[in-house]
Amino acid sequence: MLARTLLFLHTSKGKALFSTHIVPDKPILVRDFIHSALYHPTHGYFSQSPVSVGVLHKTISFNNLQGRKAYMKYLDNIYKQNDIAWFTPVELFKPWYAHGIAESIMRTANLSVPLKIYEIGGGSGTCAKGILDYIMLNAPTRVYNNMTYISVEISPSLAEIQRQTVGEVRTHLSKFRVECRDAADQSGWGDVDQQPCWVIMLEVLDNLPHDLIYSENQVSPWMEVWVGKKHDRETHSELFKPLQDSLITRCVEIMDWEKDHSNQSGSVSMARSIWSKVFPKPRRCWLPTGCLRLLEVLHGVLPKMSLIASDFSYLPDVRIPGERAPLVSTKKNGSSLDYGSYLDAKGDADIFFPTDFWLLERIDHYCSGQLKMHKDNSSKQGKKRRTITLDTSSFMEEFGLPTKTRTKDGYNPLLDDFKNTKFYLSVPTHNIK
Repeated sequence: MLARTLLFLHTSKGKALFSTHIVPDKPILVRDFIHSALYHPTHGYFSQSPVSVGVLHKTISFNNLQGRKAYMKYLDNIYKQNDIAWFTPVELFKPWYAHGIAESIMRTANLSVPLKIYEIGGGSGTCAKGILDYIMLNAPTRVYNNMTYISVEISPSLAEIQRQTVGEVRTHLSKFRVECRDAADQSGWGDVDQQPCWVIMLEVLDNLPHDLIYSENQVSPWMEVWVGKKHDRETHSELFKPLQDSLITRCVEIMDWEKDHSNQSGSVSMARSIWSKVFPKPRRCWLPTGCLRLLEVLHGVLPKMSLIASDFSYLPDVRIPGERAPLVSTKKNGSSLDYGSYLDAKGDADIFFPTDFWLLERIDHYCSGQLKMHKDNSSKQGKKRRTITLDTSSFMEEFGLPTKTRTKDGYNPLLDDFKNTKFYLSVPTHNIK
């Protein structure tokens, strides 16, 4: 059972408005097209009504359910009762999912200094409330009294929902605040904060804008993909340009670092060249440039941050071509419909990507300065990182309370269903050389 099945098992009747206004008259990069399709204040998918992120009004009593069949029936019922697009894992498994994250922070943080937590894209505020609840009940009193929890949320409507959710416990409000802004905009962060802190990103990476690059064959250089309007003004087409965008160029450099620095023999290169001419095969590759931009900002303004990110490691039934290609999914008559082209998404569809956790680690090291120094001995400084990627089941078995999400017959949806999601943990080692 895959996480995506759970995310889209519902019968919402709401329809988003289809729009052709997300692309201006001049061509734009694919990442700008995706950003507009998702986040345009009027026509974007996340700006449409009803609110797409669901809030469960009560905790699911997993221990009282017989097994998988009973759980799936229960899940189907709550989706029918709520006019929303999906419930996130932190919502389905509240409070236990957030408690596992809180425990991982408690075990690793230096609790002799005030605890500061940032959450990027806090959704309904369920994670924030769960973590604050856990620390209030399980940490020394001084830790809870002196902590700060800051949600950086781009959506004004979700920001208000977060305030209401966290405010259910009055003492949390003095520790919690929402900053309604784009976390990838460095100007919103102010001065560099040299104090240790934690950054949490749950299901954030999958909706960050990506770029697309194209190559005619296996050895031809990569080209940027741009999106422009066709002459009919109602449909869009792709344009290919030589690499020139600095963000794309940096991302390609990180992606190809291992390949470029391997000792590939001349005979192998020649064989590849001949093969590409005889059997040319176009290549398309999706680049997590939105992730790169966000981590560059975070490492710049929070150089001593520790990071916890959770997301999809792969997605099933992807019809769109290219490495790390997204699912583009909408709702038609209460059923999920996947598009075959990202160009079909014009504010009426979710666009979400799998996370390449190996590449995420490379980007993290690059943005912290470690990869750059190893590569060319430049003077760029940064903290070295200790990083680990864990399956969701492994993370929750280590830090959570799996017995709380287990049904009577032993089936555990948190451990058994989310096989295509992982956690990425990254902390500074404090040994700069």
